[in-house]
Amino acid sequence: MVGKTRGGMATAPVVFLFDVDNTLLDNDRVTADLKQHLTHEVGPERQQRYWAIYEQLRAELGYADYLGALQRYRTEYPRDPRLLTVSRFLVNYPFANRLFPNSLDVLDQCKQWGKAVILSDGDVVFQPRKIERSGLFDAVDGNVLIYVHKEQELDDVAQQYPARQYVLVDDKLRILAAVKKVWSSRVTTVFPRQGHYARDPQAAASYPAADVSLERIGDLLNYDLKKLLEAARPA
Repeated sequence: MVGKTRGGMATAPVVFLFDVDNTLLDNDRVTADLKQHLTHEVGPERQQRYWAIYEQLRAELGYADYLGALQRYRTEYPRDPRLLTVSRFLVNYPFANRLFPNSLDVLDQCKQWGKAVILSDGDVVFQPRKIERSGLFDAVDGNVLIYVHKEQELDDVAQQYPARQYVLVDDKLRILAAVKKVWSSRVTTVFPRQGHYARDPQAAASYPAADVSLERIGDLLNYDLKKLLEAARPA
């Protein structure tokens, strides 16, 4: 029997929660393309300065803010007309070309079993733009949640998309471990080893293993629903 939340929304048997950057979309390639564009437009020295500002801002905010870093960069170089080419590059970037192979197939398969939801960190302008231009917004039927620190918002996630079981797919073991600590066997954590965070040996040694580890997101097509749900272990 399907339960009801206080708000009247039906409790689904299972909800799939997907990260975006380096989980469904190769964000390392996006970053490399931006570095190349910056070097071409403003030179290597100012390109390095942009990334220094970017890292400083990320430490302050807790998430990547490409456009915010560009705004701060502008305060240091207010008369540089080449800034306009960089902002246009970011806003119009062809994110659909950077989806990992079979990402959309994985979403389609999971939608046959339950609801698929994007669960991402990020700013309120560029991250939604990325999700829309990549085709991921339509692929999950507009089911998108973006927080500053998503692992701290699980009560809201459960209120927005109530479910008896969750499957969380994320390239960061830190996030998977934090969610597992709260939801325990209510969530199956899935770790695609893609991108620089996933390949960081220090991070791998600092957190417990996920319930399921994959070489690439497309490998999730080899699992059926029963196998995924049975993989959930207590925290």
